[in-house]
Amino acid sequence: MIKKAFIFDLDGVIVDTAKYHFLAWKKIATELNIDFTLEHNELLKGVSRVRSLDIILELGKIEASQEDKNKWLVQKNEDYLSYLVDMDQSEILPGVLTVLKFLKEQNQAIALGSASKNARPILEKTGIMSYFDAIVDGNDVSNAKPDPEVFLIAAQLLGISPENTIVFEDSVAGIQAANIGKMTSIGIGEEAVLHEAKYIFEDFTHIDSSFIEALIRK
Repeated sequence: MIKKAFIFDLDGVIVDTAKYHFLAWKKIATELNIDFTLEHNELLKGVSRVRSLDIILELGKIEASQEDKNKWLVQKNEDYLSYLVDMDQSEILPGVLTVLKFLKEQNQAIALGSASKNARPILEKTGIMSYFDAIVDGNDVSNAKPDPEVFLIAAQLLGISPENTIVFEDSVAGIQAANIGKMTSIGIGEEAVLHEAKYIFEDFTHIDSSFIEALIRK
């Protein structure tokens, strides 16, 4: 049996921190008199913090100095981190732990591939750090998804080729990154949004062990 690499995105795949990102960005947008909605928040999925701020400023047609941008970026992260203080294992999305445990039992390689710069503290707070053989986050990459850099680095750290790598993602940019990297892409979410993925599931409760076993045997 060929050992496969299973790479998980974080936000919206393992935990639902998108709601906290939204609240933190909404606070800044409100201060700038920008109407920032949940629909707008979808544009930020899988996108770096710097690019997210640029998107919000574009929505409000606001031009800002780098000094102001840096101030808002720090403020956003501080607000976001304040929401994470009380995070625990209950924040893990349904079915994720079952899949992680099964992959461990099958001696498969597991990595995190996320744009988040707060990935490690989130994994620690939710008590699942030990499942991951490698962690690649926003501190480790210079190119944002859909560039496949984050996934390629993770596969390299695991010592497994891209064609033997499976990626779980909830964003269009993440699915595109996996596809560009010649990896098997699995979308977690709505088919209408993630139609470029090879496989799509509403959430991890719809992924059974026979499907994972088939991926391993491929």
